[in-house]
Amino acid sequence: MDESIFLKIPLFQGVPSSELFEMVNELPIKAYEAGAYIFREGDAGDELYVVMDGSLEVVLGADTSDELLLRTCGSGEYIGEMSLILPEGKRTASVRAKTRTRTWVMSHDKFREIIKRWPMMAYSMVRILSERLGTTNEASFRDLSEKNRQLQKAYDELKAAQEQLIEKERLERELQVAAEIQLSILPNQLPSVEGFDFGARILPARHVGGDFYDVFENGADRIGVVIGDVADKGIPSAIFMARAHALIMAEADAGLPPGAVLDLVNRHITHLEKSAQFVTALYGILNSATGEFAYARAGHEPPLILSPDGKVERVSHAPGMALGLWDSITLDEHTVTLEPGSTLVLFTDGMTDCRDPKGVAFGLERIKSTLSGLVGLSAQQVCDKLFDTLMSYQKGAKQDDDVTLVAIHVAKK
Repeated sequence: MDESIFLKIPLFQGVPSSELFEMVNELPIKAYEAGAYIFREGDAGDELYVVMDGSLEVVLGADTSDELLLRTCGSGEYIGEMSLILPEGKRTASVRAKTRTRTWVMSHDKFREIIKRWPMMAYSMVRILSERLGTTNEASFRDLSEKNRQLQKAYDELKAAQEQLIEKERLERELQVAAEIQLSILPNQLPSVEGFDFGARILPARHVGGDFYDVFENGADRIGVVIGDVADKGIPSAIFMARAHALIMAEADAGLPPGAVLDLVNRHITHLEKSAQFVTALYGILNSATGEFAYARAGHEPPLILSPDGKVERVSHAPGMALGLWDSITLDEHTVTLEPGSTLVLFTDGMTDCRDPKGVAFGLERIKSTLSGLVGLSAQQVCDKLFDTLMSYQKGAKQDDDVTLVAIHVAKK
């Protein structure tokens, strides 16, 4: 063994080498495998350890998530001196072997004997303890600073998340108000006309949507029926929808033919609207005295007619242009006569485009097939059955577009 190690220890400076070697030879030697604890924080102890070879780790909060490595001791360094000085000899930290380590062990009694023989060691120990305390304070300060930094970062992230949550809640409240406003635009109650009944259903893909409909009295024996679908979804389309609906209702009040109404509405939209949004629409007037339904179609889905015998036909149609794209448009204008027991169904393309979980669209043929089995039902029952069939087909898959249905049923005479 190399007793000269002790000559390099500041604690023993000033002690004659011959006497120092004599003292070292009296000290027992202990060996520890890597990971073994020499002592733990809070243990009672009265021994000082000098590292002969290997290395030791001095830690606080050993084996916990808050474990803090204070320092590593190598050959010639010592630990455990605090237990020789503090009352009751309590360990202030835990020490474990980082590698296989051997140490000299100095007991409390041996320490007192050495201090009596070489009093200058007491001064050396005070100086060394002061230096070590300063190093420990610096390490603790750095650790505390880092923890404060992490805490501030966590606080800032929490504050940002809270602000995002507040903003999300505000947007959700505004969307709810917007949805209520949009629903208020739609009719609360459909007209009651002898020999006819009306039905409707609407389901936005989001809080608010771009679909709209209305059924309203438009003079003696005249019932106005309108359905529309604004391109895109969400708040922009909802605002555009409100404008288009208001314009159609305003022009319809003048009692003009459906084609003239949609042509004027298109002129207003193209004059006022500066975006690329557009709307498909179908506006018609039902003559309740004759059963004739005269309508103009601006790029919208053609209507379907369910005959009393269960036959479903798509009304013949010509090309038509949506409102809001061009200053001058071509409209598809037709007049159909609804026979007793028949039902006219208007719908938006959200009905045909709705997809099941595999991505297969509901399609026009499924609408016609479902509709053929609804003979004799009221207009509202027809809308409800079609809607329920669509939802069953969708099976919880994401809804990509707004869905709207409007039906006119003629009573049998």
